[in-house]
Order: sequence, then C-alpha cells, then structure tokens
Amino acid sequence: MAITKKEYDFVIIGSGLGGLACAYILASEGHSVIVLEKNHQIGGNLQVFSREKCIFDTGVHYIGSLDEGENLNQFFKYFGLMKKLKLKRMDEDGFDVIRFKDGKEFKHAQGYENFIATLTKQFPEEKNAIVSYCNAIKETCQQFPVYNLEIPNSSHVNNIALLSMNAYEHIAAITSNKLLQNVLAGTNGLYAGEKESTPWYVHALIMNSYLTGAYRLKDGGSQIAIHMSKSIKALGAEIYKRKEVVGANFKENGEIQEVILKSGEVVKGKKFISNVHPAITIDIFGENRFLKAYTKRIKGLKDTSSSFIVHLVFKENTFNYLNYNIYQVNIDDVWGTVNYNPKEWPQSYFVCTPANSKNETFAESMSVMTYMDSKETDQWADTHNTIANKNNRGADYEAFKKEKEEKVITVLEEQFPDIRLKIKSIYSTTPLTFRDYIGDKTGALYGIAKDNRNPLKTSINSRTKIKNLSLTGQNIVLHGVLGVTIGAFVTCFEFVDKHQLINKVKNS
Repeated sequence: MAITKKEYDFVIIGSGLGGLACAYILASEGHSVIVLEKNHQIGGNLQVFSREKCIFDTGVHYIGSLDEGENLNQFFKYFGLMKKLKLKRMDEDGFDVIRFKDGKEFKHAQGYENFIATLTKQFPEEKNAIVSYCNAIKETCQQFPVYNLEIPNSSHVNNIALLSMNAYEHIAAITSNKLLQNVLAGTNGLYAGEKESTPWYVHALIMNSYLTGAYRLKDGGSQIAIHMSKSIKALGAEIYKRKEVVGANFKENGEIQEVILKSGEVVKGKKFISNVHPAITIDIFGENRFLKAYTKRIKGLKDTSSSFIVHLVFKENTFNYLNYNIYQVNIDDVWGTVNYNPKEWPQSYFVCTPANSKNETFAESMSVMTYMDSKETDQWADTHNTIANKNNRGADYEAFKKEKEEKVITVLEEQFPDIRLKIKSIYSTTPLTFRDYIGDKTGALYGIAKDNRNPLKTSINSRTKIKNLSLTGQNIVLHGVLGVTIGAFVTCFEFVDKHQLINKVKNS
C-alpha cells in the first residue's frame, strides 16, 4: 500500500506498545498521525507466533495492575481495551512460585494482605520484615506521579537518593534471612536484576504491579496491539507494516523534514517520535545531529541480558495447565543467575503455560525462558532472519539451538520427570531472534539497564537535541506493558496538556 504524500503532524517510527500508545493519544487529540513498522507484524514485544496451531508470546507472558481501580486497568480503559481483552486472572494464592534446587517452593500471592499471610506461614519469625518490605514498596511507588495517575512536575523523578537505592541492599537491610531475601527477589528475571546495579525502585514498581492484579492474555498478547491498531485507525491515523525507516532529510534549521524508508519512499512530518532503541535512533538520524557527549553516553550504556526461550508443543490433553509461573533457581543466590557460568547453564529459568480459550484444563504449550548472553550467538551476528526478510542462518546455528534445547529440557525434567513423553515438538528463539524482530542490537530483554550507582546516566529524556524528534518506549521510564504505557504518556506531555490527559485517564 502506497503512503500518501501529505505532511503528518506526527510520524511515529516503530509500532511497539510505546508507538501505538502515542499514536492513540495524539490521534485522540485531533492530530494527523502515521505509524511506520519495519516488520510484517505490529506490536514489538507484543508480537506472537504460531506453531502447530499453538500461539506463543514473544515478550509479554503476563501483566499486572489490572484489578479494578489499578493504574494499568485505568490506562487500558482510556485506550478502550478492558472490555475487549480476553484475560485470565492468575492464581490468587500464588501467581508466581519461586522454586529452588532442593525442591522447596514459595508462593507470591495476589494482594498485599494475602502476600504477607502466605509468606508468613513459611517464615513465621519474619512477619515484621515481610510487612516492612511491603510498606517500602508502597512508599516507593508513591514517589512516581504518573504511576499513580497524578500530574507530574517534570518528566523524571528527581529524588536522587531514591534512584540511588540498590535493590539487593535494600532487601538485605529489611531482613537478614538469606532464604527470605532470595524469595522476595526471586522474580528478578522480570527486570534482569543484577546485585551490584539494579535500583530498588525498579524492583518496587514491578512487584507492586503484579501484586495488584496478575493476569495472562488468553491466546496471546498481540490482542493488545490488534485492538489498539483498530482504534487508532478509527481515529483517522494510519499504520503501515514493512516500512523500515533508514534515514532522514533535514531542514536548514536542523529539524527533520522527512524520513527515508528502505523502499526509497519518504514520509513528511512536523514532529517525529521514535519507538526504537535510542542507540538505533541515533544511527537512523545520524550521529552528527546529536551532541558527541550524548551519543557517547547512549552508545556506551549497557543493555540488559538477552534470553534463550524453548517453546514446547504438548501432545493433546497430556500436561495440566498451570495458572501460575515458576521461577526456578538452581544456585544459592538469585542475583547470580544473570551473569551465569556457561559450563553450568542454565542456572535458572522461567516457566509458563500460555492461557488459551479452547481448553482450561490442559496446556497446549509451555515456554521456558532462561538468560543468554548475546555474545553466545556472535558467530551468526551477520545473519538476519524475519518473515519479512527470510534467511537461513545455517546448520551450525541449528545445531547450537538443538544443543541448548536439550540442556533446558534436561533440567526441566528435574521438575517434571515425565515431560519428554508429553512433548509433541520443540522450537526455540535466541538473542538473534529478538534482535531481528525487536530492533535492538543485542536482543536485550528490557532495553537499557538501569543503574543505581549512576542513575542520571541511565535516565533517558524523551526530548532530543533534534527539536522535532522525541523518544518513547521501554527506555524512557521503565520496561514492561505498564512502564512503556507510562513512558508514552510522558512523551506526549510535550504535545498535550498533561492535566487534561491524566484527568481523561482517571475518568475513563
């Protein structure tokens, strides 16, 4: 489909949730908007794929804060999503299960009172510490205005003392019980947590989210992108797939006049929003357009770890559906798994059985995710393979994947001894898969890693040196569905009255 030659008020690069949310907000306010997506499927980390009629999520395996009155629930009402989504509320008394090498299991229950009561049964002498931990989370969350649907004074939280608090150290200060420390931080795979650098606020915002309503999306997370795209188009905006932005033409005053697509087409705009990783955004628009110090900082920032995911298709009605996730940790310190020992890989993994609308009793499939350093796939780094641009990475790559799949299934058998008998087929994705589909150089799970040791360095402003170019996405505020949604609002505060916008969300 040819793009019209008109000049748009906003040209949005990338159709991840951040790009779609910005498109919806701006189109709702009467602006002309176009979204340009390089892949055959919109949604970024909301993308799904199908194997043998089973739908697998690529990035969104469960979401939080969806109980009535919670922040994401309210944002989704604003987007017109809540009545459209097929949701399954996860286990009330244990939506996440932290499991250790010795077989001991500990549950994270929904709701603060339930969370405290459940853990207190296994740590009766630690009740005060568990209560203090929950209070610390609540107090921290109150420091982030948009998270609480309040009007922010600025785009970023400026409490350096809060941003500098370390997650591991703060939990250790609450309780000296090493096992309880591990249980409280057991889901740090949600943010690729590192002992030395992960900020406490990242842990607090994410934990609060899931404690206030953990849900799975039946039949895949792509339904968010599908419903949002329909609403965006109904508002008069345009969305185009397979339209990769590779450069731009500029006005004499340094502002962007139009973006150049790989096809040779150009798209004119007054303002531009990039939902692409900041480092990739610099590559697209040219390093010479940004301050050298900014380019050096952005390109020098560390990304979070990538992952290897094994996707299993089960034989019909053989494996019971699990309405909870399992975080398996096979070493003594849950903070030590992201920087794993390759000889002992995988040292931890995440297990979920996707919810589907056809069968509530049995699981059709299972996804098993574990950390993988992108360096492990460096020998195939020059290859690219997507549906839009199909290529074969070669026999060595396939052999590498098969070897890793076998290691994951072998450790999985310790938990589910008869699982091999129930497997119909096996598929897997590597850091290269995420790199090619999401557009991140390392296939990072959650974009740029936040660092409490230098919080300002890893803080990315939505505004750039190019006056009519803004950023959005998981690097602006926080990753995840909630974090990216908040980030989109922060980006749009530059163009829409923030008081009116927040009130529209609150009154949805």
